[in-house]
This record gives sequence, C-alpha cells and structure tokens, in this order.
Amino acid sequence: MVLNYIWVVFFLIAFAVGLVKLIFFGDAEVFPAMVSSTFDMSKTGFEISLGLTGVLTLWLGMMRIGEKGGVIRIFSKLIGPFFRKLFPELKKDHPAYGSMLMNVAANMLGLDNAATPMGLKAMKQLQVDNKKKDTATNAQIMFLVLNTSGLTLLPISVMVYRSQLGASDPSDIFIPILLATYFSTIAGLISVSIYQKINLFDKVILAYLGGLSLLIISMIYYLSGLPKEQIAKISSVASNVILFSIIVLFIGLAAIRKINVYDAFIEGAKEGFSIAIKIIPYLIAILVSIGVFRASGAMDYLIEGISFLFSSAGVNTDFIEALPTALMKPLSGSGARGMMVDAMQTHGADSFVGKVASTVQGATDTTFYIIAVYFGSVGIKNTRYAVTCGLIADFTGIIASIFIAYLFFH
Repeated sequence: MVLNYIWVVFFLIAFAVGLVKLIFFGDAEVFPAMVSSTFDMSKTGFEISLGLTGVLTLWLGMMRIGEKGGVIRIFSKLIGPFFRKLFPELKKDHPAYGSMLMNVAANMLGLDNAATPMGLKAMKQLQVDNKKKDTATNAQIMFLVLNTSGLTLLPISVMVYRSQLGASDPSDIFIPILLATYFSTIAGLISVSIYQKINLFDKVILAYLGGLSLLIISMIYYLSGLPKEQIAKISSVASNVILFSIIVLFIGLAAIRKINVYDAFIEGAKEGFSIAIKIIPYLIAILVSIGVFRASGAMDYLIEGISFLFSSAGVNTDFIEALPTALMKPLSGSGARGMMVDAMQTHGADSFVGKVASTVQGATDTTFYIIAVYFGSVGIKNTRYAVTCGLIADFTGIIASIFIAYLFFH
C-alpha cells in the first residue's frame, strides 16, 4: 500500500513539475525527456535484474549450504542466553524462543526467505499468550523492533547490486554496513527496553552488549587514526577475507554433517534464479517512477532544497544525493532499493554517493512493511510504541551510515 502511494505521488509530482517548466519556462524538452526515461529505465531494470541472476544464484546456493550445515542453529545457541533476558515475560521453555532465534539468526546471515516464515511463526506463537488479541504485547514489540533494526552480518543483496552495477570491489561496504546496522539495532533495543523497563545492566545483557560495543568502539577508534587510503585497503582486505572464510566455514560444516554440498548448492541456486526473475516487474516499476521523477527535474529541486538547509548549517553536503534512499528506507524496501540503484547509476557504484546509499540500504530494514506483515498476520491493530522504536532504530542507522561512510570513503 505504501509503495502504491509512493508510485502515484512520484508520477503526479513529475507531471506537475513538467507542466510548470513547460508553461512558465518554455522548456519543450521536459516531457520528451520524461517519456524517454520510461523506456530507458524499463530497459535498465530488466538488464539489472537479468544480470543479478548469476550472483544471486551463487550466494543463495552458498546460503543453503550454510543452512543445511547447521549455521543457524549455532547462531541460535550463541545468542540464546541474551534473548531470554530480553523477553522476561516469556517462560523459559516458551516455543516462540526457537522460532525467534532462528528468525534473527537467518536475518543476520541475509537469509530473508528463511527468516520471514520463522518470524511469522514466532509472532503467532507469541500471540497465543496475548490476552488482548488486537494489541501488541511487550514480547511482540521487542521481537518486531529487532527485525526492523535490520541486524545483519552478510549484506548479500547490497553486494549483489553493487557487483551488477560495476563496483570494483562490491564487498567494500561490508564492514561499514556491519557497523551501521549495529548502531541501528542497539538504538532499537535500548528504546524498547526503556519502554518495557528491562534492566540493561543485567550481567548477561552487559556481557553481550558490552563486549560487542567494546569491539565496535575499538575498531572505529583504530580506523579513525589511519589515513583514508589505508582504511579503504583494510576494509577491502578484511571484508573479502571474512566473506571467503564464511564460504569455507559453510562448506566445512556441511561436509562434517555429511550433507551433499553440491546438491544443497543446486537447491539454493535454483531459488536464486527464480528470485532474480520475480523481481523484474518490481524493479522496473520503481525505477520508471524514479526516472520520471528525476527527468522532470523534481529530484533536483528536492536535492537542492535539502542541500541548501545543510550547507546553511555549515555541514558538508556530499552525502545529500544519497538521502532519497534513506528517506525511502522506512517506507518501502523496493523503493529504497530503487533509489540505491538510481544513485549508483547516476553517480557510479564506486562514488561516495553510491557507497553512502549502499551503506544506508544495508543498515536497517523496512519498518512499516515489517509491521504490516508481522502484526497483520495475527490481527494486531494497536501497535503501541512499535512504530516509534522502529523509526528510532531507522534514524540511528541512517545517521550512523553517513558518518561511517565519511570515515571509510570520503
């Protein structure tokens, strides 16, 4: 529904701006440019989607190997004690724990297709204990915000798009996204904990959050004292070493469990091919609307207005062209993805704007979509403070993405 409104608004604004430019400024080229953009962006959307097939096939094949090798279960065991402290209202043996842990573990690994079914199952299991069936419980809100904050260890989809759009090193945003999504998740978790009066100074919570925070702060402190070129090199090398190590780990675990690694890869790879084909109409739809919006000049007016506000405050405005991705992210995943692709096409995948947009895209998830799907699946209408906490996580992730992008790439 949100994407529907966005699509209509983009076309209406583009038409209105085009009329103003034609009638008042005599710009006879604006409407031909807008019509031409519909053809150009349709072709671009198809070419990108088709080009994604190979990389998606590869990575979803690898993800299926990891899934069958028991990686999700390992992650679940690692974060289990922490989870039990975040959901004090649930009994120790509540069936929702298993589903929630599997969902979060799958999200962290970028396994969206495995994460969503487990997330919906967890929400239904939590709903069983809900005395007010149309109102979200504390446990349901905590679980949902952990999802909307978008904590991920493997931002596969962003790297796939960067690869297709010609990035020299598609994985160079791996560590920046990891840092940004950490801040987003921490902000969401703290905001919900304040509402629910959860003791964040509990020794188990402190051990997990304190240890992770110390690692992140130490990393940022170390990198901030290095020249930009050295930071970029360290990020690139570390990212690729980590990613290849993960691939080897997945294959190794599957082999130890005597899983047919080749068959598991083919099973996941088939899913990658079908996903690449399925996204063609969605990507074309959003790219065409963005193309018309940009060709009309409306995008330039928007960017110039925002740039004026920031420059008036004495802020460097090099990141402004990536802001449409940030503004779209809480509303629509497809819309934000289209904005990211548009930014990389317009400025280049290896440009600062392209890297900021990529980092923002990977830092958080789509708050309103997740709320609609997860709460809608169990008939919840009163979301209480879920939207507020979700948007706090989104905003924190966006701000962190911009600052971290300056640290790594500017």
